[in-house]
Amino acid sequence: MGRILVIGDIHGGLRALHQIMERANVTVNDTLIFLGDYVDGWSESPQVINYLIDLSKKQNCIFLRGNHDELLLDWLEGNTKNFDEKMWYKHGGEATVLAYEKISDATKKLHIDFLIALDNYFLDDENRLFVHAGFTNMNGIHFEYFPKLFYWDRTLWESALALDPSISKDSWLYPRRLTLYDEVYIGHTPVTRIGETIPVRKACVWNVDTGAAFKGPLTIMDVNTKEFWQSEPLNELYFNEKGRN
Repeated sequence: MGRILVIGDIHGGLRALHQIMERANVTVNDTLIFLGDYVDGWSESPQVINYLIDLSKKQNCIFLRGNHDELLLDWLEGNTKNFDEKMWYKHGGEATVLAYEKISDATKKLHIDFLIALDNYFLDDENRLFVHAGFTNMNGIHFEYFPKLFYWDRTLWESALALDPSISKDSWLYPRRLTLYDEVYIGHTPVTRIGETIPVRKACVWNVDTGAAFKGPLTIMDVNTKEFWQSEPLNELYFNEKGRN
């Protein structure tokens, strides 16, 4: 039996992905759960997707959809009317567009297929939820009216951050969303915003986005033991690039 490993937001940082795979000594027996945002930031977004496609042929991989992954899909399919392209450029999209100038149409088609097939969430047999951003329905993921919130929501993490630890879980004050799943693993909102660069747990929520799009490391964590491994800070691995800084 292999491990269950969860990986935070990569944002085009293939060098960091190589590092964590090596440092965690990942084998083909391990199950890998990627929390999304594979692209936008550093210069190797297409190469990251190529790597993930190849990896999925060797071992069990679960690929979740991040908001940046949907933005890239829209751009590749020419649906730029769906979002503010200038805003996307400022948040890592420009590096992705430049990187795709060197990518063949055949490879772009493979990437479109990969992006379309991403999952909005994964709920395992032990009632552990894996989702890029969060969910808003107080009855849980199966009742979410707006699927985009699985990869855009920030209120779940904000609720967990703001929760007074002294409030009992059976109190009417305790947020219902934080009682539904034994653990929730998210990315989307970097923990660097609260001055951290390692995975952070608040209530039942584990945030594994350690700021790889900016000046933090990329993280891979063992879901069962909570041991984790990290890359070097991405701004050091891509010292001649700006990322999303």
